[in-house]
Amino acid sequence: MRKTPSELAAIYRRTLLDDVIPFWMRHGLDPVHGGILTALDRDGTLLDTDKSIWGQGRTGWMFGTLHRTIEPRAEWLEASRSCVQFLRDHGEDAGGKLHFTVTREGAPLRMRRYVYSEAFAAIGNAVFAKIAHDGRAAEDAVRYFTAFITQNFTAGLMPAKVDSETRPAKSIGPLMIGIATAQEMRVNLGDLSVLGRTCTEWIDAWIDEIERDFLKPDEKVLMETVSPDGSLIDHFDGRTINPGHAIEAAWFIMHEGRTRGDARKTKLGLTILDWMWERGWDKELGGIFYFRDVKGLPVQEYWHDMKFWWPHNEAVIATLLAWKISGREIWRERHQLVHDWSFRHFADSEQGEWYGYLHRDGTPSVQLKGNMWKGPFHLPRMLWYCLRLLEEKEERLERF
Repeated sequence: MRKTPSELAAIYRRTLLDDVIPFWMRHGLDPVHGGILTALDRDGTLLDTDKSIWGQGRTGWMFGTLHRTIEPRAEWLEASRSCVQFLRDHGEDAGGKLHFTVTREGAPLRMRRYVYSEAFAAIGNAVFAKIAHDGRAAEDAVRYFTAFITQNFTAGLMPAKVDSETRPAKSIGPLMIGIATAQEMRVNLGDLSVLGRTCTEWIDAWIDEIERDFLKPDEKVLMETVSPDGSLIDHFDGRTINPGHAIEAAWFIMHEGRTRGDARKTKLGLTILDWMWERGWDKELGGIFYFRDVKGLPVQEYWHDMKFWWPHNEAVIATLLAWKISGREIWRERHQLVHDWSFRHFADSEQGEWYGYLHRDGTPSVQLKGNMWKGPFHLPRMLWYCLRLLEEKEERLERF
């Protein structure tokens, strides 16, 4: 049965504030060493005490954003503070780069070549600076954002995944995460200048590169990895597309267009969403495939047909935003389709929160509620964003 906007808003509010956030408040926050513990079993039992550093930034952002936009609750402020403080105390190595994982107490475990931890530390610190009037957090947000840009977009600084002389390539990931990070920096700290460009100018540059090099109108696809000039890399990695990633990028771009009244960006985001929905939606069993091959060939990764929680979270946001922007019935129908499938298969009505990993048919592959990748971010962000979108009046949403 079709749900009205008010019915949807009630579902998102109830799931966010009575289910998902209380689950993480009860089971995830570390009262001894600070920060967030994300490796939780179905009922919230702790499975592993190691901590992800990007999880600290993401969680600090989520609780800080709830405090800023939903209600100024002391427990949310303190949860954000705890994650930001853990980052300050334990996040960096001697050279200033953020770890990927540390022990519960904060001793270093793993460093990765990627700098996504810096992007999430930037947004966590940015919102905490706003709600706590914390100058150190504002400085750290700018420092981490600067590091993210420098490492990702300075030739030769990021170690290549494969030999760059043999097979040079670039990924859409840094561009889309850059857009989202710059949007959050702008909301909380203003349209400040970093490395010679304002946040808005960085966003424009990254959207332009996505459109120029990753968008392929002839194939109606947004690629995940391309050659530096945007051409296809005709190997497993080069042909593999990630519909969830592309749908997430689509709503970042739609949000930017809507925020700034830029119809061209809005249309670009809607186009990406339309093409990648067709590529990603499982027409037989429902849900969104994790990987597809751009040519329709077999995919190398064995989990290609699994249904992960986060692509569905991003598709719920993207389709609702598309319907809000365009008013087209197809987006309302697609939103209801992905909303209903997701709540039917991922949500755990007995223990709370959502499963993260399903088989193609929608049955759980594993019953855990969190690990180094799944924490209080994609799901509560979806619930929060959709709630705000449905409850807004005439004014625009003020952030992504």
